[in-house]
Amino acid sequence: MTPTLFANAIFHTLNPAQPRVEALLVADGVILGAGPSAQLRAHAPAGTKTMDLGNAVVIPGLTDAHIHTASLARSMHELDLRGAGSLAEALAGIGAVLPRYQAGEWILGGWWDFNKWQVPVQPDRTSLDAVCPRNPVALTSADGHTVWANSQALQQLGITRDTPHPAGGEIVRDAGGEATGILRESAVYPVRKLAASGVSGNLPEQLREAQRYLLSLGITGVHDIDSADALAAYRTLREEEELTLRVHKLLAQDDLEASIAAGIRTGQGDSWIRHGAVKIFADGAAGSHTCHMSQPFPGGTGHGVEVTAYPELLALAGRAAEAGIAVAVHAIGDRANTLVLDALAPIRDTTALNGLRHRIEHVQFLQPADVPRVAELGVVASMQPQHCPSDLPILGMVEGRGLASYAWRSLLDAGAMVAFGSDSPVEVPNPFHGLHAAITRTTAAGEPDGGWEPQERISLAEALHAYCVAPAFASGEEALKGTLAPGMLADFAALDTDIFTTDAAGIRDTMVHMTVTGGAVRYRRDA
Repeated sequence: MTPTLFANAIFHTLNPAQPRVEALLVADGVILGAGPSAQLRAHAPAGTKTMDLGNAVVIPGLTDAHIHTASLARSMHELDLRGAGSLAEALAGIGAVLPRYQAGEWILGGWWDFNKWQVPVQPDRTSLDAVCPRNPVALTSADGHTVWANSQALQQLGITRDTPHPAGGEIVRDAGGEATGILRESAVYPVRKLAASGVSGNLPEQLREAQRYLLSLGITGVHDIDSADALAAYRTLREEEELTLRVHKLLAQDDLEASIAAGIRTGQGDSWIRHGAVKIFADGAAGSHTCHMSQPFPGGTGHGVEVTAYPELLALAGRAAEAGIAVAVHAIGDRANTLVLDALAPIRDTTALNGLRHRIEHVQFLQPADVPRVAELGVVASMQPQHCPSDLPILGMVEGRGLASYAWRSLLDAGAMVAFGSDSPVEVPNPFHGLHAAITRTTAAGEPDGGWEPQERISLAEALHAYCVAPAFASGEEALKGTLAPGMLADFAALDTDIFTTDAAGIRDTMVHMTVTGGAVRYRRDA
């Protein structure tokens, strides 16, 4: 690759030794030098070309530390009910896409949120049956932890009145014992497997489109939470020399034993595709009232769901750590987070011996006493700032409980490493929306005034660190990524706004002019 001098820009490097420079000298995908243009040009190799960035503002490439890229790729072609404000609007949206499907074809997608409906009551199969009598329909909720299915779908999934609840899940039934069409937690797994089976289309082709979309947002790396089909699709893109995102690929819990037998370890791979931790579910989600809480939800709906019982969680964490595989445990409720920390404490020596960096995904509600434990155990808090404003309609359920909720400030003050992502397609994967949420704790409209629990707001510098430096630490690549300094990978994004001088609204509205990975331009807004 021809050496390139990227010049005439304001580079916010996130390198404490050299926070701002005007140029980068890049060769073979790596930064050779950072500093004044004239100085770098004088020491550049023969044949170096210059790329004038036109006074753009440049930041290190952003990494989404928690994203379901296969689900995102599929969702770009599936039914999307996020805008529905009522059951009637949701059904109308479903009816509108029916002409795209032949009789008998599965209709997937969804992303419905009954918490935001005018009458916030979960739907059932009968309403779907009336709209879709000729197709099996299985629609995932906005948080990904509930499925709304019609009678045809239940039949094809083999779910009857006699089907037992799966461990860590629920097949909701009416007073007569019939399945209502609502599946929760592990009961949705067959639908996830169905989506991964190919009924949703050609995944490598869909990921090409999703990759372009993510690059247009300044994202140069992802920590992918989806299944092995996503890894296979990324490998296909790489073989075709079309992989332009860096992929840190987490393992599915069902693949743990096979991965151990195959000798897979966390950190194996290279700068484009690398194996990560094994994903384990400790509980459910807030929106579905299935996250595991120490106190019951209002209205007598229970304490949530312990998807993986504590003895099994303890065994899985120990088994993985002994094999050199870190764990990334989904935990939202305060009780779930306590149990995860309890499970990680006994394996501290094994963790240190194997150089592992365990993670908790989401970490939304914590007992105050557990905040310092996250730091003490060296656990990465993998969080999604957009969840805070999105969850405002349901946060009344935790007020008055004395919990540390979306506690970015408290965790940072305790010394924990906080890495940010989007959980897309649950949220839009725009990191500038995440930066806005992290520094304001408000919606795009600025509600509530001053932010929800504003004491947990953080600075822009801290939020950007959580999108750049912290994900690199979480994946064990802090010597390669996260800052713009000599020896680091040449991954960066040129913006239309100086996010360090504009206001919060300006940060949220920031657009990306150009995205570079490995020193090559992968996206141009004007192209």
